[in-house]
Amino acid sequence: MNHSITRSDFLQKTALAGAAILLSSIESFSREEQKVIRVAIIGCGSVSNRYIVHLQSSNLIKIVSLCDIKIERAVAQNETYKIGANTYDHIDALLKGVPFDLMLTLTDMQMHGALNRKALMAGKNVWSEKPLANSYEEGKQLVDLAKAKNIRIWGAPAVVTSPQFEFMSKTIQSGKLGKLASAHGQYGHTGPTWSSFFYEPLGGSMPDLGVYNMATLTGLLGPAKSVMAMTSIVNKNREIDNKGIVEVKEEDNAHILLEHENGIISHIMCGFNYFDPFGHEAKNQTLHSIQIFGDKGNMRLIGYDWEPKSVVLDTSWTNPPETHVTDDQGYQWQEGATKIATSLSTNIEPKIHVLHSLHVLEIIEAARKSSKEGIKVPLRSVFPWPMV
Repeated sequence: MNHSITRSDFLQKTALAGAAILLSSIESFSREEQKVIRVAIIGCGSVSNRYIVHLQSSNLIKIVSLCDIKIERAVAQNETYKIGANTYDHIDALLKGVPFDLMLTLTDMQMHGALNRKALMAGKNVWSEKPLANSYEEGKQLVDLAKAKNIRIWGAPAVVTSPQFEFMSKTIQSGKLGKLASAHGQYGHTGPTWSSFFYEPLGGSMPDLGVYNMATLTGLLGPAKSVMAMTSIVNKNREIDNKGIVEVKEEDNAHILLEHENGIISHIMCGFNYFDPFGHEAKNQTLHSIQIFGDKGNMRLIGYDWEPKSVVLDTSWTNPPETHVTDDQGYQWQEGATKIATSLSTNIEPKIHVLHSLHVLEIIEAARKSSKEGIKVPLRSVFPWPMV
């Protein structure tokens, strides 16, 4: 008897098994906790502005704690948004403070892994801004820890929840594009000036920018099997607000090739040296950032995958391309935490999956290894797919 199993079979089986396990933990949480999800936010910098407003739009969520090593920032956000939360200057104080159900990690990216681990050890569910951790191994340990404690951890970005992503995914699954062959994603701007952590070790353009395209393309095409990449530092020094000139220690320019199943190859380019008037704020972008090619058609995502505008579908030799999904249906890039809190409250499993975040983390790590050693790097991780 042949007991061999294909990668496709494995993905399908893990999708079903993973969904059952994760749904079980959500059901357990929902039975034991109150309907309104109590949220604590650690990291009260600029990103927290968008998160706080979105969280406050839900009657299923109550922000109960704000934490920042600069306590005045937590206090300021508390006052600005009239939250009425408790404020803390250290995660240890936060975890010993008023009870909460879900922690949002919005700090410098290098701190995510350690903070997420502390929260999980304390029995708290976690939504982490990208990346989930500083390495694939650290991220896997976090996922295993959450499973052992029957709690949950999820990671940004939430690109899979946009209506444009759903349309593209269903179009691919329907076969309208024929046999898929190639895909491209790009995202960049001229680089942040408000903090140096982007340019410090374990920072870089891939975990800050490339992560979006990695999540989108693997979400649409399936897990990558291997990675080849070239990365570089174009600007050796950067001027940072209130800090002066700093040395750039991680890539500010990256090109990544991903090998998927069935011969599909995708390409991603990201960097902090790309002139794009819309690159950071994303408003009014009319060009595409994602393109998918098959032998019967192609699709282009207009705008950025974290702030999409529409999808252009071309499947005819004679008729003009069709434009779809011009309504964002309320989608916002910061909605991931709200979706997760809502899932904990309503017992509805979210589209966002931590194993997808972990896969993206492995891609980043593999890309750096590939660039450094000049080799093709095989990947170990998979996630339940298709996601929509």
